[in-house]
This record gives sequence, C-alpha cells and structure tokens, in this order.
Amino acid sequence: MDALAVFPDPPPPELARTLDVAGYSWLSVSSPEDAAKNEPPGGWAGAVVVADADPDGAWALCRAMRKKDRNVTRLLVLVSGRQLGDLELRDELFDDFCLTPFHPSEVEARLRHLVWRQGTTDVRQDLVEYTGLVLNLDTYQASIDSRPIDLTYMEYELLKFLAQNPGKVFTRETLLSRVWGYEYYGGARTVDVHIRRLRAKLGEEHANLIQTVRSVGYRFGQSRWSSASPTS
Repeated sequence: MDALAVFPDPPPPELARTLDVAGYSWLSVSSPEDAAKNEPPGGWAGAVVVADADPDGAWALCRAMRKKDRNVTRLLVLVSGRQLGDLELRDELFDDFCLTPFHPSEVEARLRHLVWRQGTTDVRQDLVEYTGLVLNLDTYQASIDSRPIDLTYMEYELLKFLAQNPGKVFTRETLLSRVWGYEYYGGARTVDVHIRRLRAKLGEEHANLIQTVRSVGYRFGQSRWSSASPTS
C-alpha cells in the first residue's frame, strides 16, 4: 500500500504513533499544495485529516483530495464533538469520520475498514439522477435527457452540490463556502453568474430545475412546500 497523506504537519503525536504501530506508510502535509507537491507516483493511498484545530485548512485539503485528477477514495476525517454539524452536506468530501480525542484502536479499525472496502469492491460509476439530469461522479460527465452538457469544473461542482440536495434552499454565501471553499474570497455575484450559465446549458425546458428563492438564494428541484415558497 502506498503512503497515506496526513494533515496537519506535524500531526498529533498520538495519531503518528497509531499509524506507525499499525504499520501504515504515511507523510504529513500542511496544505493542498503540499499534498500535490509530495504526492507519490502512484497517488495517495488515502488520507487522514484532523479537522479540530484548523477546520478551514482541513476541509480545503479534503476538497483538493476529491478533485478528479487525484480522487482519493479512502479519506478519514477526525472532528471534535462540537464539529459534528460541520459534516452536514459534506458527505462527498470524506468516507468515514472519527471523534477526537480518539482511541487508537478505533482509528486503526476505521482505516482497516476503508482499505478493505475499497480493495474488495468493484469500481462502480456513481450517478446523481434527477428528472432527466444525470451526473456521473466518476467521469465528471453530465447530461440532460441523454444530451451531453459541456460544463466547466466549477459549474459541475455547483450543479452536483445542488442536485445532491434537492429541495433545500441555500444562500449565496453558503454556496460559496461549500462549493468554492472557505479559502475562496470572491463575491456572491460569482454564484449568480454560474447559476445563469447552468440554466443556459440546461436549456429552456430544464432551466427551472434551479429556482431562485427571493431574498434568500437558490434551490434545486421541488420542495414539498413549493406552493408557499417565494420563488421567481
């Protein structure tokens, strides 16, 4: 097995000892750029990300690890009890989590399970489907009514996030933080521009898949309360 990426650099001593005792090869990284610079030729075997001290840096690294050019499929994130809410709507950024302070045997067991699961299951195309829209999460392809849609990376990420949470309303600020990341300092207009482009590419018949909720933000698909929602 190739090396695991471990965040932060240096990692907590107890985590380093746990990985060493369990026999894992690992290398600590301080940022997404550091992870890219030190990535083994065969790619990272997985990642262990401690998020309790630097959550913004931790989620930035998770996001980078999930990009299509280095899609790490064994990603364990360690969070404190007060951070459990941070896991909401970030399911695509990690495969398992563990609470800190952790017990070494639990971290070892969770890593062993991730290695076993990824090593013994067939590669499967993960799809997000909604009313004619199909997103292939493995190949980053998108189609609507079997018609391919040519999307930029961020257009795809935005559409994927919305489609994975149908019926929920998100403010522009939430979309910026969850899709572009906390490290992105662009304004809310960035979201509006990408929404406009997505609607154009979806076509007139399907543009209303992404609805504007006045004075709030955007919603993908129908809410069961749609008749009472202030949309336009």
